[in-house]
Amino acid sequence: MPNPDFVRTMARYNAWQNDSLVAAAEGLSDADRRLERGAFFGSIHRTFSHVLWGDQIWMSRFTSSEPPSGNLSESPDHFPDWEAFKQARTGFDRRILDWALAVEPVWFEGDLSWFSPAVGRDVTKPKAMLAVHFFNHQTDHRGQIHAMLTAAGAAPDDTDIPFMPERYQDL
Repeated sequence: MPNPDFVRTMARYNAWQNDSLVAAAEGLSDADRRLERGAFFGSIHRTFSHVLWGDQIWMSRFTSSEPPSGNLSESPDHFPDWEAFKQARTGFDRRILDWALAVEPVWFEGDLSWFSPAVGRDVTKPKAMLAVHFFNHQTDHRGQIHAMLTAAGAAPDDTDIPFMPERYQDL
């Protein structure tokens, strides 16, 4: 099960992959980033927006901090401006890494409870499982972004954790 080493590795991986995908997306026009491509959230831009909103909602639960505004159905449009999105993404990746660097082993014990508007009820789940879900959710949707970018002619980096550049391993 996850522990501080797991979340630290995954937080570094998250930063690397987001940097890679954003850099690849920079080579596209805004219209190409917003083009409907048949993915779950439609476009590259809307999927990026959803992932960041999702990261913010989970971090708010993990740290008892203020959640982002809006709800799941609004998440693809939470960051309508590309430049503002990029700045928010970079800053939030740092916040995820700071959390991962500070989290204590005891945090993974026990459950986390919250009201989920997505399912319309209170939910209680083990924190360890939710930490795995947090990073898995990112990876799932980044895979969709990667596929859309590749189809659009962009070239994101490799996605294999063992090949994470050293500069991210040292964050």
